[in-house]
Amino acid sequence: MITKFTKEMLDELSREADTLPRRRKNLNLHQNLDDPVQKLFNAMQTDSYVRPHRHPETSKTELFIAVRGSFAIILFDDEGKITDYQKISPAGEVFGAEIKPNTWHTVIALEDQSVFFEVKQGPYTPLSDKDFAAWAPEDGATTVAEFMHCLQQAKQGDQLSSFCI
Repeated sequence: MITKFTKEMLDELSREADTLPRRRKNLNLHQNLDDPVQKLFNAMQTDSYVRPHRHPETSKTELFIAVRGSFAIILFDDEGKITDYQKISPAGEVFGAEIKPNTWHTVIALEDQSVFFEVKQGPYTPLSDKDFAAWAPEDGATTVAEFMHCLQQAKQGDQLSSFCI
């Protein structure tokens, strides 16, 4: 048996993301959260906020492959200084990236209806999967839009606390 991934599937995922409050939608390919490998498509709009976070488990990396649109993967140090800012897109020089465990990071969509494919080690445990950065606004905070604008304008070496927070 073969599982097909189609343009229509991505179109529908993007349409659903467009209607949701968080402005993104996953399509999990793994059967359950206990699976040892988590595989998913993630459709995002440009105003979707992924609060900077890190995954403390030392064995869990995250692999991102851009399928549609474009993204910025942004890495930070403990104080919120940007240590790496990588754009990825299917047609670009860089189309994917892997993030090592315990690395502060976020992902932002640079185009509406962007989709990436993600692979990470399971199981997924929502309550202990990640630590959120204290220097970044919480989901739903009034400062999220301003923070997102700053991230879109940022570059490697910028200290977010000096102009975003």
